[in-house]
Amino acid sequence: MRLLTAAERDAEAVELMDRPATLNEISGSLRAIVRLNGLFGGRRLTLRHVRDLLDGLPADRAVTVLDVGAGAADIPVTLVRWARRAGRRIRVFALDRNSATLTYARGYAAAYPEITLVQGDALALPVAPGSVDVVISAMTLHHLRPEEATRYLGEIDAAARLGWVVNDLVRGRTAHRLVWLVTRLCSRSAMARYDGPLSVLRSYTPSEVAALCEKAGLLDVRVVHHSWFIRQCAVRTKP
Repeated sequence: MRLLTAAERDAEAVELMDRPATLNEISGSLRAIVRLNGLFGGRRLTLRHVRDLLDGLPADRAVTVLDVGAGAADIPVTLVRWARRAGRRIRVFALDRNSATLTYARGYAAAYPEITLVQGDALALPVAPGSVDVVISAMTLHHLRPEEATRYLGEIDAAARLGWVVNDLVRGRTAHRLVWLVTRLCSRSAMARYDGPLSVLRSYTPSEVAALCEKAGLLDVRVVHHSWFIRQCAVRTKP
């Protein structure tokens, strides 16, 4: 049972991605994250919840999405591919604060003109309140201290007209060991091998995410624990 319990959160550790790094180092880490998003539901779970938020909208209604901390932009690409198949018009703004990350994302998303890359801070979003339909964010929450996380959730909520989805890892001993193993099997990036397991230790549990949402004044957020994917999605449908 000890393997199933949550480890203590490592709030003071700093991932290599959050430090100055070269484009080559960032690129290696982002390639690993794209693989891990595929293995652990980063893309499919976010898409599932976005589709639920858009359920009921007219099919010819254009949709705007803001991805906060977009990284490689693999989730925006997934959303655009879905929208093309569904015949729905979509515009995705992929925001990240790191210029090297945006350089990589520009190449990854080059075939998708529906995606616009934006440099900006998750704690001070460069958008007006209610200016996009849906806000998504994946693998960003665990980078933030609790007081920052509360502000981030408030920023996301203010920007979204219809609702939002925050997708992140769930802290746990089994998750830590699994990600340690997978990063060594799937990537040669030293940054990915260091940051991957540390990301789990820096992540929050579902009850902690619920508490952060309450602290931000967001009392109707659903925190869905997708245990098979060691993921959780905090989802709010706005009234």
